[in-house]
Amino acid sequence: MKRRDNMSYKEQLDLDRIPAHVAIIMDGNGRWAKQRGRERSYGHQAGAETVHVIAEEAARLGVKYLTLYTFSTENWGRPAEEVTALMGLLFDSIEEETFMKNNIRFRVIGDTEKLPDYVQDRLNACIDHTDCNSGMTLVLALSYSSRWEIAEAGKQLAQAVKEGEVKVEDIDSHVFAQYLATNFMPDPDLLIRTGGELRLSNYLLWQCAYSELYFCDTYWPDFREEEFCKALCDFQRRERRFGKTSEQIG
Repeated sequence: MKRRDNMSYKEQLDLDRIPAHVAIIMDGNGRWAKQRGRERSYGHQAGAETVHVIAEEAARLGVKYLTLYTFSTENWGRPAEEVTALMGLLFDSIEEETFMKNNIRFRVIGDTEKLPDYVQDRLNACIDHTDCNSGMTLVLALSYSSRWEIAEAGKQLAQAVKEGEVKVEDIDSHVFAQYLATNFMPDPDLLIRTGGELRLSNYLLWQCAYSELYFCDTYWPDFREEEFCKALCDFQRRERRFGKTSEQIG
């Protein structure tokens, strides 16, 4: 996709058609560091800086929900020293000042009980302190996988049926979605994956049934404002039909 008339992608954006919910798979930190002859932790540190940049840009543009795939359940299988470094970086990178300055509310989805206690405490404090903010909601998917989430929702719904709170005949996709970890926000309009891979990696599989998908080769540490706006421009050029014809939605 090329810039039109030498305009930046940000200048091309229609601010009245910004996607309400953008989900991102932040991929490429390790490869970015390897290219520079550095340890993977160096890439994760650079990636954390990009999180702040993109969160602030998304909030300025009017995105209502930004969900970032930060640490998957599968990531627990990485080398112990990398996991430890990631937990420390996560603790250090939660800066409430950034949230308060940009009126951002903070939430987390995932099996957070597996996280170290000091990280859980930091996360919960930030959630509480930003709860009254009314701008964008930044959601971190931590110790998260879609299959875990769907299985947990199934368990909770089965328990609700057992206790007589829900009738089996009343269960449909809308009822099931109420038991998902994402029940407080709409499904993503746009899913972005950086780093050149072309897969969803067990991320928001239920929620992304009709999301627009955008893949780019840029490693996450280099994915800055103009790259983000490029993805939004691509989104705005698409026709979202949700199974209908162009004539029906026109």
